[in-house]
Amino acid sequence: MHSLADTKALTADGVITPEQAKIIEARARDIMVSLAINTVLCVGILAATGGMILWLGNAVAVAISGVLLLVIGLFILSAAGEMVRMFGNASALIGAGMLIGGAALELVEKYEEQAGMIMLIGGALVAAIAARAMIWGGLTTRFVQGSILLMGVTLHLVGVATLAEDYQIAGLGQSAIFLYCAIVIALAGYLVDIRFVTACAIAPFAQMLDTGTGYFHAAYFFYSPEPTLTILQMGALVALMLWWALRLDERKARHARTLAIFAFIVANLAALVGSLWGDMVGETLWGPGWDADSGLSFEEWDAALAAFREKTLVISANAYAVIWALALIAIGAWSAHTGRRVLFNAALTFGGIHAYTQLFESFGDQPLAYVIGGFAAIPLAWGAWRLNHWFAQRPSP
Repeated sequence: MHSLADTKALTADGVITPEQAKIIEARARDIMVSLAINTVLCVGILAATGGMILWLGNAVAVAISGVLLLVIGLFILSAAGEMVRMFGNASALIGAGMLIGGAALELVEKYEEQAGMIMLIGGALVAAIAARAMIWGGLTTRFVQGSILLMGVTLHLVGVATLAEDYQIAGLGQSAIFLYCAIVIALAGYLVDIRFVTACAIAPFAQMLDTGTGYFHAAYFFYSPEPTLTILQMGALVALMLWWALRLDERKARHARTLAIFAFIVANLAALVGSLWGDMVGETLWGPGWDADSGLSFEEWDAALAAFREKTLVISANAYAVIWALALIAIGAWSAHTGRRVLFNAALTFGGIHAYTQLFESFGDQPLAYVIGGFAAIPLAWGAWRLNHWFAQRPSP
C-alpha cells in the first residue's frame, strides 16, 4: 500500500532517521522523474511515427524507412551501452510503428473490403508475438516489446471496429463488441504494466449502454441515456475490482484499483445526469424508440411512452440528487477510514460538483435548504468522527 508521509515530521518525531528520510524522498523523486521522462519519450515517438508516415506519403518509402529505423534501433539495443539505450528504444519503436501504421493506412486506402479482417488477424498476431516475448523473454527490451504489443492491440481493435461498421452490427452484438474491446485493453494494460492503458478500458465498457462523450464547437459534454443502469454497471465493476484487489499482489492489484476508480468516476457522471433530468429506466433499451424509420407519428410515440412510463421504474431528479448525496457521504467516510485516497478525493470532488450544480439548478432561491443542509452536516461529521474512533479502538485482525 502506497501512503503519503511527511518525512520532516517523522524525522522530528524520531520515527525515522534523517538518512532514511533522504532515501524515501529520493525514491519518490525518481518515480516522478521517470514518469515525466517516459511520458515525453512516448509522446515524441508517437508524433515522429505519425509525422513520418504522413510526410513520406508512399507505402514503399514508409516500409523502407521503417525497416531501416527498426534495424538501427535493435542494433543500438544489442551492441551499445546503457547511456544510449533510450535512442535505441525510440528508433526501434518509430520503425515498428511506421511498418504497422503504414500497412494499416495502405489497407484502408487500397483494399477497403479486406482491410478489417486483415487488421484484425494481423494485429492479433503482432500482439501475441510481443506478449509471448514479454512473458518468456527474448527479441529485445521489455519497453520495445510492450510498445509493439500495444501497436498490435490497436491494429486488432481497429480491425474489429472496421468489421463492425462494415456489417452494421448493432444492439446486443454491438454491446458484446464493446465488452470484448474493454477486456482486450485491460489485459494489454496489465501485460505492459501501464495503468493508463488499463484505464482506457473504461471507455468501451461504458459504451455498452451508449454512455460516452461528445464535442461541438467550444464545448465538451458527457451523456448517459440510461444513468441508473450505468450506475449499476459501474458499481458492479467497482465492487468486483476492489474485491479482486484485496486478493492480488500489488502489481496486479493496482490495475484493479485503477479500473475501480474510473468506473466510480463514470458512475458519478451518470448520477449527475440523473440528478438533473431524472431517469425512466430502460427507455432507450426496451422502451418505445422513436425516429424517422420507426413508422410512428409523434402522437403515437407519446402515447406509447406514457404507457411505458406506467410500468417501468421512474426516478425523479430530486430523488436522484438526495440518493447521490447520501452515497457520496457514505463512500467518502468509508474511503477516508480505509485510506483510499484516490477514492476519497474523487468522492470529495463530485460532492463539490453536486453541491455547485444543485445550488444553481434547484436551490438557488431557497435559503431554507442551506439551513437544513448545514445543520444536517454537523451530526454527520460528528458521527463520522466517532465511527472512526471506534474503528481505531478495535483490535487489529
